[in-house]
Amino acid sequence: MSKIGVLLVNLGTPDAPTKPAVKRYLKEFLLDPRVIDYPFYLRQILVRCLIIPKRINETTSFYQRIWEKEGSPLMIHSKAQKELLQEELGEGYQVELAMRYQNPSIKDTLEKLKGVKEMVVIPLFPQYASATTGSLHQEIMRCLKSFETIPKILFHSSYPENELMAEAFAERARAKDLSKYDHFLFSFHGLPVRHILKANSQCMKGDCCESLTPKNKLCYRAECFATARSIVKALGLEKNQYSLCFQSRLGKEKWLEPYAIDHLKNLAKSGKKRVLVFCPSFVADCIETIHEIAVEYAKDFKVFGGESLDLVESLNDHPLWIQALSQMIRPDSMNLKNHFGLKKETKSFALSHQ
Repeated sequence: MSKIGVLLVNLGTPDAPTKPAVKRYLKEFLLDPRVIDYPFYLRQILVRCLIIPKRINETTSFYQRIWEKEGSPLMIHSKAQKELLQEELGEGYQVELAMRYQNPSIKDTLEKLKGVKEMVVIPLFPQYASATTGSLHQEIMRCLKSFETIPKILFHSSYPENELMAEAFAERARAKDLSKYDHFLFSFHGLPVRHILKANSQCMKGDCCESLTPKNKLCYRAECFATARSIVKALGLEKNQYSLCFQSRLGKEKWLEPYAIDHLKNLAKSGKKRVLVFCPSFVADCIETIHEIAVEYAKDFKVFGGESLDLVESLNDHPLWIQALSQMIRPDSMNLKNHFGLKKETKSFALSHQ
């Protein structure tokens, strides 16, 4: 009996904490037209002549600081998720891990899944963005063009309100003494505002992102708000106890606000001394969490007058997160019953054709 293939895809990481490896990674990542969506020649000049030469030394040093004996934290945690999910699902499934950029590549990983009758693709990004989920869906379809036999495929686009995911984040937070914090911050990866408006020209007007509706479906900003609300609900926080910001801005173009560094300065000015930070754009700890937040922003917050800024560990190998992934995949769950011709309907996930 043919197995159901499961393809987990994360963003990527350099193969080693060296300048050549980091340069290869940054080049492949930043030259993706869904990431920097400028005209071809302008993108080439910006990336090859300006961005990489300016950032390569610093970025390499950051990777060297977080690198572990087994590899980069993102790769270590992603492999653990793959192995735990395989154990959870059992022999009727073949779980594979790919990275959108560098290794293991989507192309090579799809080769391992040749022969499966059905395939489920899960991006390891809870919120949809063209620069992440859209890009990996496009790359998967590009690679599949050469296949003689293409299996039936379910593309998950996003899962911002997944209850098990929210509870897993909440449990990570409860591992700390929550009573010692006077503010809880949800920091999401930033995007250029232009990307948001390209997807939905009506976004960011009034209270458009205060709830998920058919009009803002797959809007990255709205889904970030939704994820934060889900974790807030799981923790029982009041509205005045938390706020949102966006990190990792690149360049001078207007990105989603408030910018993390400015927001931290304002929190310190308002008298907040001890802040606990969630990073729910990421399901595995990586350079953006354990260095950008836990090192750089923690240091900046103290300069601004705060006392401590602590990071909530990412989902990594949390059992509830593995259960959440499993529920997106099992054919007896409501997701695949609908997609693979079974009876029960689903409103949570849809076939995606980016």
